[in-house]
Amino acid sequence: MAQHIALTDRTTDRTNKPDAAVVRDALGVGVAVGLSGFAFGVTSAGSGLGLLQTCALSLLVFTGASQFALVGALAAGGNPFTAAAGAFFLGVRNAFYGLRLSQLLALPRAVRPFAAQWVIDETTAATLAQPTRRAARIGFTVTGLTLYVLWNLTTLLGALGARAIGDTRAWGLDAAGPAVFLALLAPMLKTATERAVAGLAVLLGLGLLPVLPAGVPVLAAALAAPLALFVEGRRGARTRGDRRDGGDRPDGPDGPDGPDASGAPGSHNAGEGR
Repeated sequence: MAQHIALTDRTTDRTNKPDAAVVRDALGVGVAVGLSGFAFGVTSAGSGLGLLQTCALSLLVFTGASQFALVGALAAGGNPFTAAAGAFFLGVRNAFYGLRLSQLLALPRAVRPFAAQWVIDETTAATLAQPTRRAARIGFTVTGLTLYVLWNLTTLLGALGARAIGDTRAWGLDAAGPAVFLALLAPMLKTATERAVAGLAVLLGLGLLPVLPAGVPVLAAALAAPLALFVEGRRGARTRGDRRDGGDRPDGPDGPDGPDASGAPGSHNAGEGR
């Protein structure tokens, strides 16, 4: 009963999360990640793309990982089609995010094409962290708007001031986006299975990174979920089998709930039971 009351109180607190708190959290994510557009602007300019090309990527693609994969491959002398393919593979994950968010947000049909532009890692994490649909819509809208505006603005500034900024790795700007996303994701990994999926995904992504084209390791890391769930299912089936073989034996034919103890017809002690 105490656990039930505690759970109810905690759920109530989450459900009553003020709109101001949702806006504050969403702004924090949008500002922190949006500023890393500097890194993309500098990297894109260093790879040989012009100012208009760099800004068009942020305006139209608006997926940081895909953008970095594209300009990184171009900077390494890769074929433009190969670079675009790697960026495409990285962007595929947003389609799966959209499947989940479309049910959660339930936006009007006229708004969905515009909202789809903002379906990225950070907006998905900020949306899923909310307890109600209203809070989810606020979190998605504020995060998406803040991040879109700042990302494009800092992309422009980064491309213009590429020479003044110098090496983006020295500033740590290239790690800002992944760091914020991990900070949002970590508190959501509450069960052992979820932590196992996350750990296995990291191992797959890092292990395959040197041998697969850009973008493919991210998709391969998604195999961590079915693998972990398969192992969990086998473990659960084995546990249930052990219970049937051992733990439930007292309820069998010779146990206290069997025919001999219940006084059912045909039992040798049916009369004694009465």
